[in-house]
Amino acid sequence: MSGYLPVVVYPPDESGGRRVRVDGEILGLAHSTRDVAEFLRRAGLDDITEDDVSTSGMIEWRGGGPKTWPAPW
Repeated sequence: MSGYLPVVVYPPDESGGRRVRVDGEILGLAHSTRDVAEFLRRAGLDDITEDDVSTSGMIEWRGGGPKTWPAPW
């Protein structure tokens, strides 16, 4: 895939956030797949959606997949 950038979403930390890294650079701390999609849009993937984040094979999910987020309470 031309222009492919490695994307890694790390396990939740004590606050429930997951670090998002693209091409070796940490973009931020996501608390949902919506946040991951926004970080990826800012990294240049303009047309990525929240559904794309959940189903994309380009994202390496560590510590659980896109449905692994701590409860908000």
